[in-house]
Amino acid sequence: MSRLPGVWLAGAVLVLSLTPVACGPKNPDYQSIWTTTTSTTPVPSGTPEPFSQYLQDNGISGVPVAPDKLTDLTVSMPTPPGWGKADKPNIPPTTEAIAKNNSFPNAMLVVFKLGGDFNAAELVKHGNDDARLAQNFKELDTSSANFHGFPSSMIEGSYDFGNRRLHTINRIVVAHGAGQDPDNYLVQLAVTSLADKAVADAPDVEAILRGFTVAAK
Repeated sequence: MSRLPGVWLAGAVLVLSLTPVACGPKNPDYQSIWTTTTSTTPVPSGTPEPFSQYLQDNGISGVPVAPDKLTDLTVSMPTPPGWGKADKPNIPPTTEAIAKNNSFPNAMLVVFKLGGDFNAAELVKHGNDDARLAQNFKELDTSSANFHGFPSSMIEGSYDFGNRRLHTINRIVVAHGAGQDPDNYLVQLAVTSLADKAVADAPDVEAILRGFTVAAK
């Protein structure tokens, strides 16, 4: 499967039957769509920690914002031919989700307006931990390079979900609008294929990743 430097083939999964990601301004739940548990039990030092737990432990709050409702940031992804809006009742209206045949492959785009004091470069280092907690996760590639000038992390991998093996990308970007005191946002893009169909799905997935845009207005 081909790979585009810095953007393609890492890991979070949009399983369209999952309970949706949720986030509140005082008790955020940035539960990555990798995660199949809501446990916040502390983990030993040096092991992956659920991203939502890291954010909560560090006083970082957030409110979901629909990508097309942002006034100071452009966040978008293209829709390949044959794909359409994912039609599932558990997808929040603030989440942009597309799929082919309303199943796999699929992609999810979520944005949270952030609150609290944090270092963006440090925050994105923890964005891949949920992926590493997935069942039988096999890491294929990671990147900590900036994305369009913003701090970012990316992970590629495959893992088991039920009786399926999934191959997926997760990219997290911490971005901000223009101006002297701009708002900060956490942007997450997840693109997922069935592992045994990943090669066939690669052209569409790569088109999404090439067209993924995060830019200050």
